[in-house]
Amino acid sequence: MRWRCSAAPASCGAARGSGARARRVEELLRYDGPVNTATFRFTTEPVEVGGTVVPAEHPVVVSPLAANRDPARFPDPDALDVGRDASGHLAFGHGVHHCLGAALGRAEAALLLPGLLDVLADVRLAVPADALTWRRSMLVRGLERLPLTAR
Repeated sequence: MRWRCSAAPASCGAARGSGARARRVEELLRYDGPVNTATFRFTTEPVEVGGTVVPAEHPVVVSPLAANRDPARFPDPDALDVGRDASGHLAFGHGVHHCLGAALGRAEAALLLPGLLDVLADVRLAVPADALTWRRSMLVRGLERLPLTAR
């Protein structure tokens, strides 16, 4: 999350107070969630998706990352905006598939992120953001490495 904030420090640093802190965490989860695709789901009846009918009992793969960038739900979804209401994102899944550790992850981020932003105020990416390499995984998302530099 810190490296995303280094790309938009004014946006990440603008949120103050516990409510603002929670909004910042939710927006960072929405913008850069930890899950590429959910495990397979199966349709219970024919359903139309993007003009294509998926038959009943057919496996489908759900992408929380794509859902979290849906412009019908989040205006200007490709922008990191810690002031937005990002509630309803799918970074931790939904319903019976909601992550059991979601509350712990949110609490850790809310407690640690403000301190990290202060302590690491001079830390920046050592390479352009588009040069970062992501792990090749269908499920869990993360960087292979995070090269940083201090000014």
